Amino acid sequence: MATITAAMVKELRDKTGAGMMDCKQALNESGGEMEAAVDWLRKKGLSKAAKKAGRVAAEGLIGVVVSPAKGAMVEVNSETDFVARNEQFQGLVKMIAQVALDVGGDVEKIKAAKVGDVTVETAISDAIATIGENMSLRRAAQLSVGSGVVASYVHSSVTDGLGKIGVMVALESTGQKDELAALGRQVAMHIASTNPLAIDPSGVDPSVVKREKDILADKFRQQGKPEAMIDKITESGLKTFYKEQTLLEQAFIFDDKKSVAQALKEAEGKIGGPVKVTGFVRYALGEGIEKQESDFAAEVAAAAGTN
Repeated sequence: MATITAAMVKELRDKTGAGMMDCKQALNESGGEMEAAVDWLRKKGLSKAAKKAGRVAAEGLIGVVVSPAKGAMVEVNSETDFVARNEQFQGLVKMIAQVALDVGGDVEKIKAAKVGDVTVETAISDAIATIGENMSLRRAAQLSVGSGVVASYVHSSVTDGLGKIGVMVALESTGQKDELAALGRQVAMHIASTNPLAIDPSGVDPSVVKREKDILADKFRQQGKPEAMIDKITESGLKTFYKEQTLLEQAFIFDDKKSVAQALKEAEGKIGGPVKVTGFVRYALGEGIEKQESDFAAEVAAAAGTN
């Protein structure tokens, strides 16, 4: 039987990031062969990843990467906020965003894409094994323009292009790219702040419009408005709704005396051509995920065997 030294265990740990005892067991199982031990740990790591898959992953990072006329954004979730500060995890999210820039916003295509010798899905599983938390690529998006820029903004950023809220906005224009990019960043910041439903009223989901109309109609009936007037005053109420909920009609956060549409129109002279918003995407970390409440102190105590 091969002699397993402390130096061998340390070397394997440095290579894989696995725990000391796991490294020692891997070397014992593989007769001291380093590469066989790495393979053994990877297999065990994948098994661990599968066990962790049931845990709620609602933390993590939004990753954004843009080239002049194209941008991509991803949400990669983890179980705790601590992982967002981990350089390996940050590198993983940046890599996935770069892949999305190349292959598009289809999550399954991104997972299947290769980076070096491994797929993105394998890279995520390896990170789960090394870092020790469940992780998942939850969603992804890509925007592009024929002529113009895709601008971005990341709020609560931990490093360049990574944070808690990410926005991409596509501006179509033949004007000056640097001026257009500066305007695009302002619009992206506005979107991060106001979270509009759509670019303009025509883009709002019809089911959302119907729900709003029903709510307004019921409210006006309760106020005793005549039934013959309900439709007319409901339409008036919808105009207010669109001003609050659609990008171009919202008051611009950098000058609330103007709508975003007016701000874009005024900027056209400086940019040197018409400007049109053709799309935007806003991701807020963990939105829509039902988080499990837990007593962290009790979990630690239980893990330590004191509870």
